[in-house]
Amino acid sequence: MELRQSSLSSRNLLVPLGSVVLALLVGAVFVLIAGENPITAYRVLFVESFGSVRSIATTLQRATPLIFTGLGVAFAFRCGLFNIGAEGQLYVGAIVAAIIGVSFGDLPRVIHLPMAVAGGMAAGGIWAAVPGILKAKLGVHEVINTIMMNFVAYYLTDFLVTGPFHGGRWAPETDRVFPTAALERIFLPTRLNSGIILAVVAIAVVYVILWKTKTGYEIRAVGFNPGAAEYGGISVARNMVLAMVISGAVASLAGVEQVLGVHGRFIQRFSPDLGFMGIAVALLGKNHPVGVFFAAVLFGALRTGGAAMDRLTDVPRELIVIIQAMIIMFVAADELIRRLFARRGKA
Repeated sequence: MELRQSSLSSRNLLVPLGSVVLALLVGAVFVLIAGENPITAYRVLFVESFGSVRSIATTLQRATPLIFTGLGVAFAFRCGLFNIGAEGQLYVGAIVAAIIGVSFGDLPRVIHLPMAVAGGMAAGGIWAAVPGILKAKLGVHEVINTIMMNFVAYYLTDFLVTGPFHGGRWAPETDRVFPTAALERIFLPTRLNSGIILAVVAIAVVYVILWKTKTGYEIRAVGFNPGAAEYGGISVARNMVLAMVISGAVASLAGVEQVLGVHGRFIQRFSPDLGFMGIAVALLGKNHPVGVFFAAVLFGALRTGGAAMDRLTDVPRELIVIIQAMIIMFVAADELIRRLFARRGKA
């Protein structure tokens, strides 16, 4: 059984690029309604996102957790699974990383930091394994399971951070992690940290697993056609569980990076829907690791530039949410985008 090699060819780039362009055009209409010049607003958006080293660092910092959640969701997609639980997986990964980070203060950095990162990944992988097993063994739909697991993760971490691991301050948060477990800041005064390096490594590892290993071939085969894969001797159930475990482990790194590199502690409900944004990132990136990187940078830029537009123009930051929604909608309307570009090519 042969599988088509996924690549970022011009054909594959057509839909996401077209979706971004159309979303920006729709956004321009709302800018006009707000009484602002779209060119001026978008210039502010671009300059504040990429106009200086500091702006680029801020954009990359905001893109880093989205790379992890996007990769996690994309990995599950490759096996034909819709992992809606990245939000819960990053929360359990974050709380475990924080617990390890506030403990074992006498360990050297070379042991303590990898232990905190690995602990967070293990927690996320185990958390994702539950819906994976239910899907593989009982046929229970993973969308329902992962959504429910999100709520369990919310309230479990709420209990832990307000109870046994409360830091003693008035806020619902843990103590600050020891410096030996913290990710180093790369460019002060921004919060860009070495998590971006970990994200690049994760991109490479996910690519190698999916397209350079037997395991990745089997996972993609199950996603492409589970019946044919089973007929060819591939265990569909085993690969579904494995895909969910890897997906959860990668997605959990978003929470690990936020705790060890950004906040320095676990804070109750710290995530601005990073897990759900990862779904959009995976869709826009066409479930390809490199595409996920660029999609995450785009969404990071929209967050960075959106705050600046709200501050420097009369355009509210809610416009950025509209643009993000339009991008997702146009990506979902895959055939519509292809037909528009096909007609333009014939003209």
